[in-house]
Amino acid sequence: MSAVDKAFHGLRHMIATGRLGAGERIPPEADLCEELGVSRGSLREAVRMLAALGVIEPRHGSGTYVSQLRPEDLIGSLSLTLQLLPLPGLLEVYEIRRVLEAHVAAKAAARATPGTLATLFSLIEAMEATEDPTEASELDHRFHAEIAAASGNPTLASLLAVFRARSRKYQVFTLPEGPELRRRSDADHRVLATAIADRDPGAAAGAAEAHVAQTERWLRALMPPVEEDPLTDDAEAHGKDGTAA
Repeated sequence: MSAVDKAFHGLRHMIATGRLGAGERIPPEADLCEELGVSRGSLREAVRMLAALGVIEPRHGSGTYVSQLRPEDLIGSLSLTLQLLPLPGLLEVYEIRRVLEAHVAAKAAARATPGTLATLFSLIEAMEATEDPTEASELDHRFHAEIAAASGNPTLASLLAVFRARSRKYQVFTLPEGPELRRRSDADHRVLATAIADRDPGAAAGAAEAHVAQTERWLRALMPPVEEDPLTDDAEAHGKDGTAA
């Protein structure tokens, strides 16, 4: 085990066991280096790694603290690895997405407020009206994010946002078949939103699962190339979804 790994796992153990709690300032560098048996450079690299995962928060002029360790924040850090998935790996993730999207849709059918319902149908109308694939992509993201938020579970919403972020790299709306795929996707959105508005969890779950499954079939059949833009990776990791689902 390298010195950096030793420092990383040592700090992680302190946090996992509760020795360092959420929001607590970590001990001085000198004390940690002595306890863990590592150099300052190795410790600082370990701190940077944990900060990238959302576990530690360096605060300028104040010190370094354990984050609040909110599940939704830590799950969001999965984007660091899921963003690397090639299309075959992403398609395996779709099986998980089908289950989770169905679950949040069912919860939304039971919990959605009148304001949420109005927003969903407004987004559908905007999607149907636009001819711009980029705008359609953003509206599509907002539609699914609204449903996830209405489910009342921020952790699930965060996990689904991470899954959708990688999906966005494989555009289908910009392919020659894009306009027809968008039309069918918009029709799926109406079915899903109507089931939620009817307070029918079973129908909402079925509509959501069918919608995600349809997108998976499109990706398998069309195998679109990845469209990478490093400047937007961080934003997309928070849930922007440019596929049809």
